[in-house]
Amino acid sequence: MTEKNILLICGGGASSGFMAQNIRKAAKKRNIELNVMARSESEVDEYLNEINALLIGPHLQYMEEDLKSKVKPYNIPAVVIPQTIYGLLDGNKGLDLILELLDEK
Repeated sequence: MTEKNILLICGGGASSGFMAQNIRKAAKKRNIELNVMARSESEVDEYLNEINALLIGPHLQYMEEDLKSKVKPYNIPAVVIPQTIYGLLDGNKGLDLILELLDEK
């Protein structure tokens, strides 16, 4: 599997930065090549040509439909991270979520 670029978005960026870091650590332990970037939702457009999947922080769930319609023409799967995973900053479960998303393509 070639390296995949994952964009994780949230409002401010602090907690998503920790979440992205924990997912990167989990991927490294499993020898999976993955680049997870944490950004603000306002930056999504800048990454549409680079990313393989979009993760949405649970507090942005109200934007899910807009974001999914934005990435759909690019065949980028998107999902809201469940609060149970995000609240614990669980990198392993976050990684599982990404792998499921990428399988659906």
